[in-house]
Amino acid sequence: MGRHSRKLDILNAASKIVNQRGIFNLTLEAVAEEAGFSKGGLLYHYPTKEALLKGMVEHLASNYDEKVKNDENQESKEPGKWIRAYVNVTFHETEENKHKNATLLAAKAVDAELLDPVREVYEGWKQDMAKDQIDPIKASVIQLAADGIWLSELFDINRMNEEKKDQVFQFLMDWSRESDK
Repeated sequence: MGRHSRKLDILNAASKIVNQRGIFNLTLEAVAEEAGFSKGGLLYHYPTKEALLKGMVEHLASNYDEKVKNDENQESKEPGKWIRAYVNVTFHETEENKHKNATLLAAKAVDAELLDPVREVYEGWKQDMAKDQIDPIKASVIQLAADGIWLSELFDINRMNEEKKDQVFQFLMDWSRESDK
């Protein structure tokens, strides 16, 4: 087992704690126990709670970005290709990744700067969206709608039933394909 997978075990354990027990129960001791590490072993990889949260946010941001890029590469139709990938990944996150999103709340609670990796990914996405060959305002509205669904689920407010969520998903996907002329 390499260092990367051990770090991933720690990040997964920390995400599980945040999701199941709440932000305020995220302690290095709890993460070490959940991951099956000694506290010293955990401290080798993440010497502080802030370092752990930073690692969690970085992993979440890079993983999300990778999924969007992979999804984009699967589609052949060019105009709106990126925004459709973004919507598809956002709407169809696995339950595991939905739980990991609670990490963002923990990071924001500790230090807003810990969200910088997410901000950096969004900056890159702005460039991807600009090259997407569809109206930039339409693309922004579609992205904001997808983000709104994601945030409503993260905060567990104004949740849609699955049928309506599927209809909104299809509307956004269809709209991204419509000609802007």
